[in-house]
Amino acid sequence: MEGDSNLMNRILHITGKMDRAGAETMIMNLYRHIDRTKFQFDFVSFSDEEGDFDKEIKDLGGIIYHITDSNPIKRMFALRNLLKEHLEYKIIHCHTLLSNAFHLYAGKMAKVPYRISHAHSTNNSSKGKIIDSLYYSFSKTMISKYSTHFISCGHEAGEFLYPSQKNVLFLPNSIDTRCFSEVGQKEKMYLQKMFQLDDDCLKIIQVGRIENVKNHRFSLEIASELKTRDIKFKMFFVGQGELLVEIEKEIKTKKIEKDVLLLGLRSDIPQLMAGSDVMLMPSFHEGFPVVLVESQSVGLPSLISASISKDVDMGVGLVEFESLETDMPIWVEKLVQLKQKEKIDSQIRLSKIAEQGFDIYNSVEILANLYNSLL
Repeated sequence: MEGDSNLMNRILHITGKMDRAGAETMIMNLYRHIDRTKFQFDFVSFSDEEGDFDKEIKDLGGIIYHITDSNPIKRMFALRNLLKEHLEYKIIHCHTLLSNAFHLYAGKMAKVPYRISHAHSTNNSSKGKIIDSLYYSFSKTMISKYSTHFISCGHEAGEFLYPSQKNVLFLPNSIDTRCFSEVGQKEKMYLQKMFQLDDDCLKIIQVGRIENVKNHRFSLEIASELKTRDIKFKMFFVGQGELLVEIEKEIKTKKIEKDVLLLGLRSDIPQLMAGSDVMLMPSFHEGFPVVLVESQSVGLPSLISASISKDVDMGVGLVEFESLETDMPIWVEKLVQLKQKEKIDSQIRLSKIAEQGFDIYNSVEILANLYNSLL
């Protein structure tokens, strides 16, 4: 534990490990911009490994508590004990989707007065299995019973996690849109210079954890189709994950090592997006991916799965949906067409995004107002 634990308004965020993923990135955006003389964020990590954001959290004055038992019931009681020891936490803010159920109940047992459940996604496992259905039902019932407040990043995520709740606060996955727009204008040659690419090379980027839900194998099928058709391209995967080794093997099997590059975790994602021609996101499901707010702020067109919430389209002409059932040549044609897509003026684009509440300053005000009303 590090930081000053004597501040009055410390909010405990239950996130698991603070790696560079969608929900965690959004929380950090809020943390960086909120008035830290009034609100300090602390975190519970369910790993003894250092998260990507841990150093920054500590630099900003946050405390990180580690609960490392793999058993969710034991973790729940460990969290209860932690909260009983730290009575300064009047608010816990839970971000772990269905697992929120255990953490909210821990908060209830520890008599934490305000327990916020925050929905960042629509799903987190395969459908149709009886055990999944039972777990979904159990978790949603627990969340409904033991939350005092409900937040959702989008309408579909809220309907998934809180099907019976009417009073759900909408808190968009927002960013510093103006900063991303400036990068988009200044760094158009970023990838071209970094990898010595020709002007006619189609530069495709996919940002996200290398896990099954992100459907990188589908992207590799697209890469194979592009190569078969002799279309000059480079595909960049940004992120890490449990399927990394398998994806590396598949890239070699398909003999596309020179065409598909694994960039790992990066701190220059805005620049990478600025230098790309199109973003690819063939996910099986998503809640409201913050990376799509980032890409639209940069001015980068995206071709994404029709399984992703329609809420992600800011109405600035940069998001194209396509079914995962559609033939591969159609995906390829759309990628090629998006490279030529005419862009909306950056000021008009930013204005439209801000009007819909996706600028970080608007979201910080919403969250601060909620915390103020509870403390």
